[in-house]
Amino acid sequence: MKITSVKPYPINIGAGTQLVVKLETDTGLYGWGASGLSGREYAVIGALKHFEPLVVGRSPMDIGAIWQDLYRGQYFEGGRVLTAAISAIDIALYDIKGKALGVPVYELLGGKQRDYIPCFASVRFSTLQELLKESKRLMAEGWDMLRLAPAEFEDQDDISRFEPRESISKIAEWMVVLRNELGKSVTIGIDYHSRLSIPETYSFMKRMPAGTLDFIEEPIRDENPVAYERLRSLIDIPFAIGEEFASKWQFLPFLERNITQYTRVDVCNVGGITEAMKVASLAEAHYIDLMPHNPLGPICTAASIHLAAACPNFSWLEEVNTGAHVLTNDSRFYPTQPKLKGSKYPVLNTPGLGVEVNEELVKRSKFVPVEIPRLKKDDGSFTNW
Repeated sequence: MKITSVKPYPINIGAGTQLVVKLETDTGLYGWGASGLSGREYAVIGALKHFEPLVVGRSPMDIGAIWQDLYRGQYFEGGRVLTAAISAIDIALYDIKGKALGVPVYELLGGKQRDYIPCFASVRFSTLQELLKESKRLMAEGWDMLRLAPAEFEDQDDISRFEPRESISKIAEWMVVLRNELGKSVTIGIDYHSRLSIPETYSFMKRMPAGTLDFIEEPIRDENPVAYERLRSLIDIPFAIGEEFASKWQFLPFLERNITQYTRVDVCNVGGITEAMKVASLAEAHYIDLMPHNPLGPICTAASIHLAAACPNFSWLEEVNTGAHVLTNDSRFYPTQPKLKGSKYPVLNTPGLGVEVNEELVKRSKFVPVEIPRLKKDDGSFTNW
């Protein structure tokens, strides 16, 4: 069996974009993968064009060798664009190999270690009333872990305006109200999406009583592990870091120095299942659990489920399709995909990933690139979205 083609398909689903990739073989077997570099689909497609002649004619069973060739087969190794392209190819190879052997992907990773994958619900909100309403609805539906995504800046005339000190003052008050309303049993985390500085993050945490939050995700940029280590010394709740990392090497200082307490590995960015398993092993050696980043679509979800099923050190999988603001799993595009049962994904025995893509619909769909919003402070300077 030989690989015959690499076909990238950028698509619009909901308000976002996805890049799905089909690998075909000369036997008729094929596999689906996905890139996680949202908003830069054309860049990843360019990398895939470079990689296609390197994989066509090779056996799809040689996953590890192909990974090494794609990663190391150029002088300038790594980087998010290249690893996003490698991720898509790698995931598709696992899909093909699982189908060829008649086993689910987790069997290729050592077999399953759990029967279901617990998830956390993403709660995006712009007002206190919206936060309370959505959180209570999700708890009533059986969710016991909520990851909050504040977007309070959208509840103003200028939705591109963001002042960090104003934000932390408001959100800290809302967090106290939320904890009092929901009680102690639910796990609550917050994702500040790298919008804060070190002193702003410290001030935010000091404005809330102990026990208000169970973790904070990506409060500052992650390029500098030394800066994060300094923040770690100031903050007494767990960190969740790593969704932007594109290799095990980027994770290494955060794991070795115990800077993060949850590993936010993104299987569609880090280099696919092959690299994600290595990150999981590094995290396990430091008693750190995976909390996979999963904002894309069913291919990323399925790959993350197989990863989580095969790893002992796992906490929750991100789930964004919680009925509020996000739709990434449109069944018109994905007629076969993982299905939630309550707040969990069952670990099934379907060969391969267990995802099918409506390729004809994808081919007919016009793709329009989507840029993330730009936020500015009152002085006109840019900050992170």
